[in-house]
Amino acid sequence: QVQLVESGGGFVQAGGSLRLSCAASLSLSDIKYIGWYRQPPEKQREHVADITATGRITYAEPVKGRFTISRDIAKNTVYMQMDNLQPEDTAVYYCMAVNTGERYWGQGMQVTVSA
Repeated sequence: QVQLVESGGGFVQAGGSLRLSCAASLSLSDIKYIGWYRQPPEKQREHVADITATGRITYAEPVKGRFTISRDIAKNTVYMQMDNLQPEDTAVYYCMAVNTGERYWGQGMQVTVSA
């Protein structure tokens, strides 16, 4: 089982930046996949970015060039630097890990971007 603790959400004006953190209870080297997802108001949850245990990174098209996912293996933590935030990035952001065939979700945190 993997426990995920997220931090870093909040309120920012358009063009601003935030850095999200996701601390895992297991070594990142033992977790097949960790990703960030978001759920905008009244919309479906969607993929934002992910990083695999081998370091392969994937971004959703809307965030390419603005968001950067990274990890600190020593701290068992995955980060997502979000730059040039726009109102359409407003959502609840979740960290999700896949380990031994199971999905584990963090508690979610609100990111609000004002125009």
